[in-house]
Amino acid sequence: MNEALPNASLLARVQAYAGATALVAILTLVGLWVAPRWGTAPVDMIYLPAVLATATLWGLGPAIVAGVAAALAYNFFFTTPIHTFRMDRVADVVTVVVLLIVALVTSQLAAAIRKQARLAGAHAARNATIAGFAGKLLSSSSEAAIAETASAELHRLFDCNAILVSGVRTPEVLAAVPEGNRLTPSDIAAAALTLEKGEAAGRGTSRIQPAEWVFHPVKSSGGIIAAAGLARDDGMPPVDERQLLLLTNLLDQLALALERARLEREAREFAETRERDKLRTSLLSSIGQDLRPRLTAIDRAVRELRRNATGNTDLLSTIGLEAMQLDRYIANLVELGPEGDQPPIEAEAVRIDLFNHVVSRNGEPVHLTPKEYAVLAELAKHRGRLLSHAHLLRTVWGPAQERQIEYLRVAVRALRQKLEAEPSNPRLIVNEPGAGYRLVA
Repeated sequence: MNEALPNASLLARVQAYAGATALVAILTLVGLWVAPRWGTAPVDMIYLPAVLATATLWGLGPAIVAGVAAALAYNFFFTTPIHTFRMDRVADVVTVVVLLIVALVTSQLAAAIRKQARLAGAHAARNATIAGFAGKLLSSSSEAAIAETASAELHRLFDCNAILVSGVRTPEVLAAVPEGNRLTPSDIAAAALTLEKGEAAGRGTSRIQPAEWVFHPVKSSGGIIAAAGLARDDGMPPVDERQLLLLTNLLDQLALALERARLEREAREFAETRERDKLRTSLLSSIGQDLRPRLTAIDRAVRELRRNATGNTDLLSTIGLEAMQLDRYIANLVELGPEGDQPPIEAEAVRIDLFNHVVSRNGEPVHLTPKEYAVLAELAKHRGRLLSHAHLLRTVWGPAQERQIEYLRVAVRALRQKLEAEPSNPRLIVNEPGAGYRLVA
């Protein structure tokens, strides 16, 4: 197909110049019919339509030929002495010169208008092609579907084989049209070079001539995300200079579509991860709530048996130790909940950021000791729920200290002094007499 273009272009040029000459000849015959009846004065105006028509139909070159031919024909047939190119009258010289100038000016104007019209038509056609290409990509949701749609459209628009590859080190084929196309080692090297350098590589470029395909980069704001390969069965370049801008615009649309699909996939994966984390947190919290009371009961039973000096002492020690370790394991599991997904807790003028371990009041950071922060964090994780003294002591100080309520009262008193607006009338950390504490948030 490309080999026929030069011959077709040459034939079109010959036809254009022949048409221009034929129009001048026809209007000369009309002038020869007009001159005996109304004189030669109106004959020079007869040639202007031929020049304008030639410029509109075939461009500037044929229009100039038509203008020169018109001036020569008027001089030869309608100025004295007739049938010679010699002019004896000044008026005839001026007429011929003016005719030539008018013909040249009008031909240039008409040719410029024709060129602008052709450019506008080409831009409109290119924009329509890009819009259609983008619309078809929008109808594809996944990256695989986008790759298949893009390859099919490139195959249709440029009448050549199309393939889309991606990969950091070893290029992998995302889609190919027609199906079954395979890449040779040289083609793979050209694709890898395009993905690495972001430049066209392959047949017809300065990079890797032995390749059968020519690869163009598909670029996004984050870098090179793919490479589009084009190849013709006859070995000719698949895209000429006039089509290169169109191909670049199409690949930009492809990059936007692939980036959109990637962001949508990451958003879905993030949402699924959040749901899994929420489910895991609920399960871990449920496990802690179900097992900890039972472990506490076992621990109390072991202590009661020790106090009464009944049962095997070694066995009771083993049971107590195992219960303590199991309680610690459960506490560690509960702590695995994704605190980073929880927004900061705000109550009154206090802000508690569990993920960053930051506590502030009225926008100013508040310094807390490790034990104070541990008590506040445990209350914040279960905000609104009543936590028993034993639970807080066991979580913060360990199972061996769950009866040391004074430790907890000292920590809560310090927290109220640092966080409450009126420590004597607490509204953030409230006490349930004989039961425990609750964070009101």
